[in-house]
This record gives sequence, structure tokens and C-alpha cells, in this order.
Amino acid sequence: MTDSNRVFCPKCGANVHIFRNPFLTVDIVIEMQTGGIVLIERKNPPHGWALPGGFVDYGESLESAAEREALEETGLQVKNLTQFRAYSDPQRDPRHHTVTVVFAATAAGKPSAADDARNVEVFMPDGLPGLMAFDHGKILADYLAWKDSRGTGKKA
Repeated sequence: MTDSNRVFCPKCGANVHIFRNPFLTVDIVIEMQTGGIVLIERKNPPHGWALPGGFVDYGESLESAAEREALEETGLQVKNLTQFRAYSDPQRDPRHHTVTVVFAATAAGKPSAADDARNVEVFMPDGLPGLMAFDHGKILADYLAWKDSRGTGKKA
């Protein structure tokens, strides 16, 4: 074990191991009444189109984080928030190892870009942008296939 994996307790001076854990995030597939899906264009690297989402704050539930991130990035208050699936590939985020819990939700109104979003648009499932950040293209493909398998959506 290297010295970079240890710190000293400020109270007793004991050698304490530093644990590296993945960062916990949420992402939200927001469906509008038109059948379109809300995506944000990221302001910060990695650039590209992405699902609204972000890091879960300490002391915050996953559901609260999803509602907060949706509101912060799109200005939309989501309804019918349902947990969809978790994604944990250590390579899914080029910045560090993250685990995301993906939610599905509905919303009404006009989205507006804010916080980490440079732009926000509503895309129909058959017209999703090509350049997607992270693994959000895979997440959307999985979500649309799941909807289709339940008979609740159109084929992608």
C-alpha cells in the first residue's frame, strides 16, 4: 500500500486507510407530453448531449437528487418519478468511476437550460442526437427497448 492511500487521524495520529469508492449520480429520462425526451447539451467536459442529472449530495435521497437535478438543469418539475435501472461500468464517465441510478419521469411545460446545461431540447425517440455524453446513448436505447417490450412506447 502506498503512502497516497493513507492519512493520519488529526486527533490520535493513527494511520488511516483512504478508501476509493465510486461517485453516486442520478440521471433522468424526462418524457414530455409530445412523446419527446428532454436532453441537455453539456456546458462542461465531457461535451455532448446528455440526460439531465448529476451527483447525489450527502444526506440526499436518490429521488430528491433526481428531482433537484431535473429542475436545476431544465427548469422542469418532474412527475411520476420511477426508478428505471442502475449503470456501473467503471469507464462510463471519463473523469472518474461513477454509478448512476436512472429514473424515468414525465413533465409538462417548456424546458429551459440552466446550471450545467448550455442548451436544452426535446428530441423524438427516432431523432436522438448522435454525439451523446457518457453512456447516455446506451441508457436511452435500453429505456426505449424496455418501453417497447411493455407495449408502452414506439419502436426506436
